[in-house]
Amino acid sequence: MEGSLNPSTDTPTHAELYRRFSGIGGVVHTHSRWATIWAQAGRDIPAYGTTHADYIYGPVPCCRDLTEEEVLRAYELETGKVIAAHFEDNHLNPAHVPCALAQHHGAFAWGKDAMDAVHNAVVLEEVAMMAWHTEALPMTQPRESLPEHVKQKHFLRKHGPNAYYGQKKT
Repeated sequence: MEGSLNPSTDTPTHAELYRRFSGIGGVVHTHSRWATIWAQAGRDIPAYGTTHADYIYGPVPCCRDLTEEEVLRAYELETGKVIAAHFEDNHLNPAHVPCALAQHHGAFAWGKDAMDAVHNAVVLEEVAMMAWHTEALPMTQPRESLPEHVKQKHFLRKHGPNAYYGQKKT
């Protein structure tokens, strides 16, 4: 909005997310190393631990590839439509899962404002790195996602109606 630079080429993706999800006030798109590895593999990022659950309720979804027609029609706009449709079709709350992977592309994160979106992008990169390393460890027993009751506790103690974790905002 200020200065002489052009808007991001991904502005149509961001605008679609703003249109479809009223609570979003900032969007960040990255090709950060660890999250992009998961996107290139076409895999959701599993919720293996409490760090993930503190910020993201459940796996980080990896959305489908765009069709050839979607790419030719309006690549950036269709990227936003695919992400939004994935959330709607799977009944995911974008306030509880503030990020997604665009398959074979990269990461998108959002929040109530631009700073919150940047924070969520950093969290996404960290949990992507931790999940990759968790899967890289030699497997002596089956890997399991975080138990549901622990996932709920960690997420709701920060984001639930009776949140108590962290410092009180004054």
